[in-house]
Amino acid sequence: MDAESTAKQYQKIKLYLSISEALLSFLLLTGFVYFGYSAQLRDAVLQMHPNAYVQLILFTLILGTGFLILFSPFSIISGFWLEHRFNLSNQNFSAWLWEQTKQLILGLVLLLPLLLGVYYFLRSFPQSWWLWTAVVLFIFSVLLGKVAPQIIFPLFYKFEPISDDTLLERMKGLAAKGKFSLTGVYRFNMSKTTKKANAAFTGLGKSRRIILGDTLLEEFTNDEIEAVFAHEVGHFINGHLTKGIVRGTALSFLSLYLAAQVYTVLIGRLGFYGASDLAALPLLSLILSVFVLITTPLENLISRRYERQADKYAIRNCKDPQAFISAMQKLSKMNLSETEPHPIVEFLFHSHPSVKSRIEAAEKWKARTRQEVSSIQ
Repeated sequence: MDAESTAKQYQKIKLYLSISEALLSFLLLTGFVYFGYSAQLRDAVLQMHPNAYVQLILFTLILGTGFLILFSPFSIISGFWLEHRFNLSNQNFSAWLWEQTKQLILGLVLLLPLLLGVYYFLRSFPQSWWLWTAVVLFIFSVLLGKVAPQIIFPLFYKFEPISDDTLLERMKGLAAKGKFSLTGVYRFNMSKTTKKANAAFTGLGKSRRIILGDTLLEEFTNDEIEAVFAHEVGHFINGHLTKGIVRGTALSFLSLYLAAQVYTVLIGRLGFYGASDLAALPLLSLILSVFVLITTPLENLISRRYERQADKYAIRNCKDPQAFISAMQKLSKMNLSETEPHPIVEFLFHSHPSVKSRIEAAEKWKARTRQEVSSIQ
């Protein structure tokens, strides 16, 4: 089987697993609400403790544990078996399980205060809970953007400043050209979990940094690494992170407002006590998941546009435009990315343009850049 066929098979299995898990989760949660099991669980936890917030925690833990057990086969197949099946993972099962456990604990630590806050708003402001929730989510996202690179990411990977002085100087030159305040370029031990390669622009304010996986640094030439770095600088130059926060905040306010209207109608029709009825909370989760399903293709469309803008910046500003193309080819091969997915699949599920379209666009930008340089000379 050639590399492209392998990538197609890998991506197809991933997509089928993801769709199957999401659909099954939606159907089970719908049945849990519709057939009265949610009300039964509420009645049970009401007998366990008199405090409403302890009841919420018990309700969430019982329901969450049940779903965690039910969907653990999906997690094992997609997160462990599939990666080993296609020779992408460097983890044994115990190491993988420990990483999953850390993610679960971190999720509880971060989400429990949010959950309690939303429940407080539902109880205290049943008509405007969505507004206060959206405000808190905005504050939370900004704070998370500031602390994640320095506190959360190091829980999973080891970060070190780039030690190659030659490469660092080239990166500083690109940063200066884009008027980008380079607070740090770090490598992280991505190879402890996977053979894939990646890079990212992360953080806000003083915590802003560009991170490069050790797999990328070891497998790519300096010209290719510079091209990848230039792409990340392109995100900063075009203000994509700020635009993403603004767009996400606006979408959060709109989605929560619309969800609140639907929720108000349905809790009356389904016989729940009110907005803060524990038994109705899974219904609210279902409503929000529908809004996420509807808005995700639009979010992906905007994300693909941002990626093209960052690609264009990289082509125009890296030392060797051809290195950007070879970097895309290497990333596609290492990550088993399908170079030309079906247009519908790309529209619905992909946050990045297809590798083929990115390379074709890069060839055009490269030719245009050469023409502009020639005309200046």
